[in-house]
Amino acid sequence: MDISIFGLGYVGCVSLACLAQNGHNVIGVDLMPSKVNLINQGKPTIIEKDIDSLIAKNWKNKKISATQDFKEAVLNSNISIICVGTPSNAQGHLNLNAIYETARQIGEAIAEKNSFHIAVIRSTVLPGTNKKVGEIIEKASGKQRNQAFAVVSNPEFLREGSAVKDYYNPPVTVIGTDNNKASKVLAEMYRGIDAPIEETNIEIAELIKYVNNSFHALKVSFANEVGNICKNLGIDSHKLMKLFCMDDQLNLSPYYLKPGFAFGGSCLPKDLTAFKTMAHDFYLESPVLNSIMDSNEHQKKKVLKMVLDRGAKKIGILGLSFKKGTDDLRYSPVVDLAENLLGKGSSLLIYDKNVNISKLTGTNKVYIDKHIPHLSELISDDLDHVVENSEVIVISHNEPEFDCINTRYPDKHFIDLVKIKDGVSAGNYEGICW
Repeated sequence: MDISIFGLGYVGCVSLACLAQNGHNVIGVDLMPSKVNLINQGKPTIIEKDIDSLIAKNWKNKKISATQDFKEAVLNSNISIICVGTPSNAQGHLNLNAIYETARQIGEAIAEKNSFHIAVIRSTVLPGTNKKVGEIIEKASGKQRNQAFAVVSNPEFLREGSAVKDYYNPPVTVIGTDNNKASKVLAEMYRGIDAPIEETNIEIAELIKYVNNSFHALKVSFANEVGNICKNLGIDSHKLMKLFCMDDQLNLSPYYLKPGFAFGGSCLPKDLTAFKTMAHDFYLESPVLNSIMDSNEHQKKKVLKMVLDRGAKKIGILGLSFKKGTDDLRYSPVVDLAENLLGKGSSLLIYDKNVNISKLTGTNKVYIDKHIPHLSELISDDLDHVVENSEVIVISHNEPEFDCINTRYPDKHFIDLVKIKDGVSAGNYEGICW
């Protein structure tokens, strides 16, 4: 393929070298003559492991070149990859001027082309940028999106120091576009890369890098706070975290990373509080650990507000225990929700077959009688009775019997805390954070 790359900084230089190594003809574009000159001498614009040999080899083989002339680059390529910088201002907002200027240049060049062109946004940008880039190209070219050109969001996952290795071994290749033809071309461009190709909608492709890097930052801070506590306890923090990382069922896994309601139960709140107390006893500042419970409480308040904002008095709750498949009510965030609703004057009905059984058999009776006796009489084993006699129903457990319940009762409003089903879309249904 014939590819142009706008921006010969870190991402652009690595992409230039690796795409050429994979057999493509690549022309780089940059405003700085020094970068253009380096590429045209077979030299990289950055310091990075293996990049110098790749650039030298593919320059010698006439697979790479560079220019300051954007029209020359676009007219001699079918794909233009945007890798220009997106610096932050003092308030944290991105400066996307370089992205938009590049889009204008691509549009001007496309105006002189008859063939279909694909613009690929590789830079890290906010959701909505892809749409804006398409509008700018349409205005500059006088041509319509998805007829004369397409815009693809294709975020990079490169780390400085191992960028070439990361290019060839990404965790996933993300392609976000509204054009099937462009999606197939990009998949072909990345053929041979050791990673699954995940086609998704544009907005997810634009946001994923921010989520990734924020989580990476969180992990660094979390590990540091753990290390600070370990040092005061005389414990080897590196051995501890090595053991921590061996758990790929819970610790390093998709488990727990599903947006929804607050955590609860007998373990997480208790052990988190104990760990925070250790830090406090050593006079250690642990802002990450200290903020976890605050965030959890915020999620509880969010659901309470969602329910109260409906203006209904009759509320049903499907699932009272802290998670499905158990009757454990200790530190259940749903119990907190129920008590707050009662305190606000709501009329409440609760369906939880496991809690109802344990209430009758005595398994959970002591806890219910001591801590929430006022909820005991509100718990029913009749799902239809609870739903039929409620105006707003909160779903807190992902049970098969709740599947499509909103379609069975179109006159009721459902607030889902667990995402009972993908693709639910109805006027009487809303998710807590989806």
